[in-house]
Amino acid sequence: MSNSPLIPHPDSNDAQEPVLPPLTEATIQRAKEGVAYARDRHANEMIRQALLSAEAVAEGGSEHRVSGELRRRVLRTLIHTLFRVKVEFSERIPAQPVLVAANHLNHIDPFLLLSELPPRPFCHILGDARTLYNQWWKRQFLHLAKGVIPVERIWKEELAVIQAAKTGHKELAELADAIEKYVPTGNSIEIMRRLDRIVQGIFARGESVILFPEGRLGNAEAQLSVPLKRGVAIYALRSGVPILPVTLIGTQDLYLRKELTVRFGNPIIFSQSGRPKAQQVQALLDELQAALTDLLPKDYQEPKEPKLLHHFLNHMFW
Repeated sequence: MSNSPLIPHPDSNDAQEPVLPPLTEATIQRAKEGVAYARDRHANEMIRQALLSAEAVAEGGSEHRVSGELRRRVLRTLIHTLFRVKVEFSERIPAQPVLVAANHLNHIDPFLLLSELPPRPFCHILGDARTLYNQWWKRQFLHLAKGVIPVERIWKEELAVIQAAKTGHKELAELADAIEKYVPTGNSIEIMRRLDRIVQGIFARGESVILFPEGRLGNAEAQLSVPLKRGVAIYALRSGVPILPVTLIGTQDLYLRKELTVRFGNPIIFSQSGRPKAQQVQALLDELQAALTDLLPKDYQEPKEPKLLHHFLNHMFW
């Protein structure tokens, strides 16, 4: 048996096959958008630079970035202008570095978290590269603010198109070919090890990381997509930093002045393990899942109020 430590990918979960979405027009359209983003040379260069920058920081270097305070102020001004934000149990946030583990309903989520987390220690986002850099304003903001660890991966919508093309949907053959040609899968051992080095280096320098352990957008408010991905537990065990569970409520469907809730849980504290065993990983995942489930509302009801700028705001953060 190998003695090498577990090396996680943020979306890894043993050998389980991913649950693919149904083949709908929305799924096909999302796959087409994904190919377009993957072929965007400007965005690809920014992703490459962001990864190099994160790697340099993790190795003890420095980068030209705005302060965490300024980043938070800009995001808070934008988000609080568009929405009503309610923060619960912020006193539970430790002053030390943490791995922030949140549920995921909308692409606004990392920006909402950064607007409400303390500016120190500086917090990095570990997230899907194409959805972080798919809009011009995101690219410009993240280029200035830094703090991104981009993860290049294939989307489940793209996998659904590839599978459909192989099982008789000949009209999707061209799109499937484009996905396989242009979209990086991001699951090589080399990439996983690189991400692990970056995350561990960031924790070692006293900074925090935001990660979404569901590995994808959730399907409904107040419901957690399980099983959670193993990466969150392995990163935490190897570093020894506490996991801070957070639930985001109301972000799945956005409209002007909607109430969005950020609810913080108690930090999950455990012993560091440089070579975590599978039982340790699963125990920590179970504890995190229980903590997130406990924080979610038990009887969420979507507000019945005018949905002003509904399409614009959902598209803005998509």
